[in-house]
Amino acid sequence: MESILIRTDKATSWHDEAGRLRGLVNHEGYVPIRTRLAVEDLEFLAGARADLLRFTELGLRLLDLHQPRDAGGITSDTAHPILRCRSCMWRWPCPTFRAMSESFGAPRDTADPALPESA
Repeated sequence: MESILIRTDKATSWHDEAGRLRGLVNHEGYVPIRTRLAVEDLEFLAGARADLLRFTELGLRLLDLHQPRDAGGITSDTAHPILRCRSCMWRWPCPTFRAMSESFGAPRDTADPALPESA
């Protein structure tokens, strides 16, 4: 994870350039461009797809581990039972799920007991 962070930090962001380049797509679906790339940019681009796939797999595995389950205790509100994380047993949503939701900007309500068992 640290090596991905270091490579990403050293590479130039293409976010602003991508917006302008979209208007240059030719009839074949390509953008004919000339640009200068630093060594750090090439290293980042060379591994970006594999890094993103591994990172996504890690995220999905963590989300699969940290899902809500009924805590099994006595509650006065039977329609909304107390939920705990099935992995770390913290009250739902657990700190791991909350941190991931905040990091990825998940719009759904994490306190909803109707969440699917796996994402």
